[in-house]
Amino acid sequence: MILKAPWLGHYDNVPHSLDYPDCSMADLVLRTVEKHPGIPAYDFFGCKKTYLSFSDEIDLCARGLKSIGISRGERVTICMPNTPQAVVMFYALNLMGAVANMVHPLSAPEEILRYLDSSKSAAICTLDQFGEKINEILPRAKTAKTIILCGVEDGLTGIKRLLYRLTKGRGIKRRPTGGNAVRYTDLLRDGRGYIGDYDAKTRGGDVAAILYSGGTSGTSKGILLTNLNLNALAMQTIAASDCVVPSHKMLAIMPVFHGFGLGVCIHTAYVAGGTTILIPQFSIKTYAALLKKYKPHYIAGVPTLFEALLRLRDISKLDMSQLEGVFSGGDSLTVELKRKVDAFLKERGAAEQVREGYGLTECVTASCLTPRKFHKEGSIGIPYPDTYYKIVKRGTKDELPYGDEGEIVITGPTVMKGYDGNDEETAQALQTHADGHVWLHTGDLGVMDPDGFIYFRQRIKRMIISSGYSIYPSQLENAIETHGKVLISCVIGVPDDYRKQRLKAFIVLRDAQEPTEEIKTSILEHCRKNIAKYAMPREIEYRQSLPRTLVGKVAYLELEKEEAARAAAGTD
Repeated sequence: MILKAPWLGHYDNVPHSLDYPDCSMADLVLRTVEKHPGIPAYDFFGCKKTYLSFSDEIDLCARGLKSIGISRGERVTICMPNTPQAVVMFYALNLMGAVANMVHPLSAPEEILRYLDSSKSAAICTLDQFGEKINEILPRAKTAKTIILCGVEDGLTGIKRLLYRLTKGRGIKRRPTGGNAVRYTDLLRDGRGYIGDYDAKTRGGDVAAILYSGGTSGTSKGILLTNLNLNALAMQTIAASDCVVPSHKMLAIMPVFHGFGLGVCIHTAYVAGGTTILIPQFSIKTYAALLKKYKPHYIAGVPTLFEALLRLRDISKLDMSQLEGVFSGGDSLTVELKRKVDAFLKERGAAEQVREGYGLTECVTASCLTPRKFHKEGSIGIPYPDTYYKIVKRGTKDELPYGDEGEIVITGPTVMKGYDGNDEETAQALQTHADGHVWLHTGDLGVMDPDGFIYFRQRIKRMIISSGYSIYPSQLENAIETHGKVLISCVIGVPDDYRKQRLKAFIVLRDAQEPTEEIKTSILEHCRKNIAKYAMPREIEYRQSLPRTLVGKVAYLELEKEEAARAAAGTD
């Protein structure tokens, strides 16, 4: 029953298996440098750097890190948005055998302190604008003593650098250096004078990065990813996407501290010889301008990114015919949202459909993908090369027949090494089955059809029990979003003395419309026609927007907390 994806006729150009080199990520990128030294590796607000210059800066940074005492195996936290310094620092740490601990720079100070301590980081790299909050917590950090400070303008040149200082950078104070504070540009300067060894020649099985789970289902955990995990992800994505071409541009909106951003938008692009358009701060208002200015060949993002596409105004003449790959992951893409986005792309000249992938940070990011010119409605695609899927009975290792719903489990070269410092959680997630393989138990419900296509149903923990019925919010959200006035929705369970949980739907209307009585009546009638009576939302709340996690997913836990607070206040 275990399937390596039957690639069908839609995957004629995709190999069944790949040969993964036993090397570091930096080594794999250096192979790209040898092939394409003159191609731009990145474009940062119009300032480009070739692969050859990019590799030179990685070397200098690695030497500089050695000069301030960072050693092989040590952890260094990168608390940065998508800037050249963040990417260079990531590969420099990898080159010298250190581990990059990737943290969201907008995390609260106490969260950052927890990430520093749990990872046992020796240093932290961040932007000047976050320096103050880092300095506040650094004296309390158990192991981190050094702060490496960067300025956005350090990635700019000439007139762009000056203009940034006079405009956006005007209110940003450059933090003083000395003592435990080192400026990134000084680190590079010191690297020029370092003459010792700095290339650790690490292997595929060595831990390379720590990423954190998204936090939609509880406390985030540090996920240990190896060189092989990230290298295999890049090579698999290039093969399965069947569209990545050297020198073509990837719009890197997904953040570098997220598995999708780091694994696909950054590392996959660099292994393929692509050019990343580094976007440190994304907003819906600037999205159209980015698409018009850079005309990227590839867009990758969570469903909310594509929801944002549909919100764009005055873009009827936007030409998207250059697109070669549009990828959605990181969260479930509803059938209706896919239909809307595909129509949007077609109207603007794009020949590509939005291709849905599935994965989780425990296997870096994507582990399966919709074929390029074919899809089965509702499916998240076919597994990557060398990646195997099974559907097992919940709470067991027992494989289920095709069409039966159970837990999705995965094995392959991208599966994590484990959770940092948490053997108990690791043992629950990584289980050895009777076939001798270690399988990642995802905590997600799904189905596999006889052709090997996978269908995601729901997070197991998010399932709602109401009046004895098992109800999947994602299915209700998909039904609600087929209404023409609805942009996005989120369904949660609210405690109920009679039903155990009653269902409440939060709805955002398209084009910021006001929820008139006529619209409300229409949506209720639509729900009655498309949702079973026992699964009908008992309450609907209309909002202008929904809360998001730091990586852009709908934060249903926040909505649940709000409802719990309301209930408590009502009790009082």
